[in-house]
Formats: sequence, structure tokens, C-alpha cells
Amino acid sequence: MAALAANLAIAVAKFVAFLFSGSSSMLAESVHSVADSGNQGLLLLGGKKAQREATPQHPFGYGRERYIYAFLVSIVLFSVGGMFALYEGYEKIKHPHEIEHWYWPVGVLVFAIIAESFSFRTAIKESNTLRGNLSWKEFVRRAKAPELPVVLLEDLGALVGLVLALGGVGLALATGDGVWDGIGTLCIGVLLILIAIVLAAETKSLLLGESAGIEEVEKIEKALVDGDTVTRVIHMRTLHLGPEELLVAAKIAVQHDDTAREVADAINAAESRIREAVPIARVIYLEPDIYNAEAAAASSPAKSPGGPAPASDY
Repeated sequence: MAALAANLAIAVAKFVAFLFSGSSSMLAESVHSVADSGNQGLLLLGGKKAQREATPQHPFGYGRERYIYAFLVSIVLFSVGGMFALYEGYEKIKHPHEIEHWYWPVGVLVFAIIAESFSFRTAIKESNTLRGNLSWKEFVRRAKAPELPVVLLEDLGALVGLVLALGGVGLALATGDGVWDGIGTLCIGVLLILIAIVLAAETKSLLLGESAGIEEVEKIEKALVDGDTVTRVIHMRTLHLGPEELLVAAKIAVQHDDTAREVADAINAAESRIREAVPIARVIYLEPDIYNAEAAAASSPAKSPGGPAPASDY
């Protein structure tokens, strides 16, 4: 919401500055801000749609809608933002003209830098609550909720783009050569395309289906084993159905002389321990078995990636 408010205000100001100055950098930045505003709208729409209840046709719910809309954001940023800026920069270099009323683009760019800094600061503050000890690069790569990485990269790109636009306008005014304005616009286009490619790669991975993080996997494995009825985890797979919804499927070893009642009680207790340790583990399937080292190795996820495990390990 902070990013949407900032981008709408900035887009209006940039368009006004473009109309008065004729700067191609300002036009590219105007379209960039409009695209960013649309992107925030897409993220909000995706979050709303993802809250729908599960249906017989979609039994695991609609959590991945957020990933779909985040992927659309990368496409919009690439096409509407990056490609348009490249086209506009090429046209300005080919047909340069002097910038008029220089105080409009300079004033608006300074205002835009201040507004984007506010949005970027908000994104950093919200991300720090989830980032933990991860570096910013690791956070962007590992985050399961797409909104914060998208806004972080958009705001970072916007701030760098504004500096490039300010540099292009400044050099055009200092030299009297409008080609510099076009070069600044080209740089903005390249920047937006690079950010769009990074976003597309990360959201594609989420769309394909990512497992739980290392810390969550360790917590689940620890919660599964009680040392009494459940003696070990034979193998386990996890899958994010959405940013806050995790599927857990595991084959667990039980004692060979346990009764059906004891096994059922152990499974129920293990499910409770998992949900307490990792609250986002909403869908849990546990299969009891008798541990056999040779059979367990043959049916491990590493030996059969993505495929179903054998019905029995002995």
C-alpha cells in the first residue's frame, strides 16, 4: 500500500514534468511509475484471490495465486517499463531536442527520490521482521511470500532509475545536448529489464513448487520423532501450497510390534507436534512403515525425484 501510494503520486508528478519539459527520461520514468502502480495493484489482487476457500476442484486452495500475479508483475515490468524505455531512449538519441523548463524535471525527480525512499524504507522495515540472519540476496531468493521481494526490487530499481534520469537530464542541461537525456532513458530501460528477469526467475521457481526452508525442515523432522513409537523419519517431502501454507508428506518408522491403535495415536501426536513447531504446515500426510536401510535408500527422494514412493519399504 505504501508503494502504491508513492508510485501514484510520483507518476502524476512525472507526467506533469514531461509535459512542461519534453524530457524523454521523464516520460520513461512516468511510464515506469504507472507500471509500478499497476504492479502493486496486481499484488494486492493476487493476495485477495489467494484467500478464497478450497473447493473440490482445487482441494489445496488458491494460495499460489500470489505467485501467479507476482510473475505477471515481472512481465509488466519487462514489457511496459523496460522495453518502452529502450524505445523512447533510442528515439531521443536519434532525434534529440533541448529540454525546456529544466526546473520541472529536476524538481519532480528530487520529489520522486524522497517519495520512493519512503516506500523503500517501509519495504526494508517490513522485510527485516522476516529476514532474520539472511543476507538481502538470500532473502530475495528464499522468500516464499512474493510481495516483499517484488516491492524491494521495484523500489531499488526506481531509486537507481531516478538517479539515472537525474544524471541524464543534468548532463543534457549542462552540455545543451539532448542525446544525454536519451542515454539516461536507455540506462533506465536496461535496469528495468534486468530487475524483471530476476523477478521472473524467482517467481517461476515458486510457481513450480518449492520445498520448505532448511530451518522448517529441521523443525519438522525433530517434531516427527518421539523416540518411542516413531523412531525415525525414513524420508520426507515438503511443498509450499502458498506463502503461508505448507504440505508435509513423510514416511515414518514405527515399532514392528505396535498395535494399530498405538500407531494411529502416534501419527496424531506427530501431526500436533509438527503444527506446533511449524504453524504453516497445514496439510500433513504420514505413512507408517518398518525401517529397512536398503529399502529406504532405494525409495528416497534423491533416488526418485518427484515420483511416488513405493508402497512398502520391506
